[in-house]
Amino acid sequence: MRRYELKERARRQEETRQRIVDATVALHREVGPARTTIAEVARRAGVGRVTVYNHFPDDVSLLAACSAHFVASHPPPDPGGWAAIADPEARLRAALEQVYAYFRENAAMVGNVARDAALVPALAEVLGRSGAREHTEAMRDVLLSGRGLRGSARRRVRAAIALALDLATWQRLTGEGALSDAEAVDVMAAAVRAAAP
Repeated sequence: MRRYELKERARRQEETRQRIVDATVALHREVGPARTTIAEVARRAGVGRVTVYNHFPDDVSLLAACSAHFVASHPPPDPGGWAAIADPEARLRAALEQVYAYFRENAAMVGNVARDAALVPALAEVLGRSGAREHTEAMRDVLLSGRGLRGSARRRVRAAIALALDLATWQRLTGEGALSDAEAVDVMAAAVRAAAP
């Protein structure tokens, strides 16, 4: 009987923890991490503030749990599949189509997180540990490979690819209906081509 009670208690604690994470993720999507309060997280999760702190004693632990949950349910594009595309131009276009579709699908969350990273030190810390920078570098490296570039040409194309993969670039190109995602891919593919002499 005692074993059953312990298992039941652990199940309830995990459910409470997940409700807290879900509430926090929803608030990050709606208002952003900088405007998310523990009081509102607790209210949405149906718990008291003390319960939130019992599960997540500091901002870093809560933000890390939210980040892991979001990435697990919304994985970013995998550059591993792009490497199979031999033609660098076709590879770039396929990659940008996937990246821009990911930005479109997750615009509220990734936009709020990018905006608030400079305002919330714990968020910057979590993002620094998340592997996001390494993932972006892996994407850039896959898109740079096979181009046979050296020196300044390689440096310019690498910078153009980094610009093409950047959320702010996509936001600027597609904001307020300026360009469709397909048109943004055309523009940035042309910019990468123009970067090499």
